Amino acid sequence: MKKLLIICSLLALTPCFIFAQKPDESANLKKLHLYEDTLKKLGKHLINDTLDVERKNANYALIKTLVSALKVPNSFLYPFDSLKSITITNSPDSRFRILTWHVQNDDGSYRYYGTVQMNGGGQLKMFPLNDYSSQLANPEDSITNSYKWYGAQYYKIIHVVSPKSYYILLGWKGYTIKATKKVIDVLSFKDDKPFFGMPVFDGPSKTRKRVVFEYTSQASMLLRYVPDHNLIVFDHLSPPDRKLKDQLNSYGPDLSYDGYLEKNGRWAFVQNLDMRNMPDVHDDQYIDPKKQDEAEKAANDN
Repeated sequence: MKKLLIICSLLALTPCFIFAQKPDESANLKKLHLYEDTLKKLGKHLINDTLDVERKNANYALIKTLVSALKVPNSFLYPFDSLKSITITNSPDSRFRILTWHVQNDDGSYRYYGTVQMNGGGQLKMFPLNDYSSQLANPEDSITNSYKWYGAQYYKIIHVVSPKSYYILLGWKGYTIKATKKVIDVLSFKDDKPFFGMPVFDGPSKTRKRVVFEYTSQASMLLRYVPDHNLIVFDHLSPPDRKLKDQLNSYGPDLSYDGYLEKNGRWAFVQNLDMRNMPDVHDDQYIDPKKQDEAEKAANDN
């Protein structure tokens, strides 16, 4: 087998470049199948192991295996579609894809992992993501890079092309035992490096660089893009009692909808949307990872 020059790795949290001569496509495909099988097994341990140390060990092994898989030439074209523990989301223009997943801690909190893999043809380039969530005091006001990522598990990428090209990311963010979050983030590239956050969300009350929703973990929240209307629509969240207005972990959907409407590259906040004549408003294409974890555990118990 011809040798590859590997400059860096995912574990180093720096971009990776791989230069290779023309690969044996059949052999590479076989390798990717084997790596996928290993990742599936590790993913089950990541979800089902009851001890914190076992989940973390499985995650460490999963990272190493994923790095090896992504080093295979043309791995960008391989979908890894049987993986349930890793969410893989492609940009609409096929410029990149983002692989994200989470590990739940014993205290019910979450840590996120991921990488942005660029579509480089014969050259692989990726930007590992370091979850910096706990250090960001004001995430809605922060622009960060891949080393200071506001971790989330992304399920939708929207490409905004005018007047400046950037990408909207919709993500799920398990937070604590009592609270869940969802995120509208922005990914842009400067000097071919990824940056997160951009002051394009106007209102309510201020301009945000990303939008973060927090609500009770007992509820599900709609956060969905409606392309025919250039609209991101979401449940309006409110407390069950006015006395709980300062406790975001008590909030839940109140059967009304708000949104962000895109125009000329900016997103204007709109209230009380009429959803009766709007297509694709249900979040049925996205499986909440917490519910997916429960389904995985139930299947293994049986």
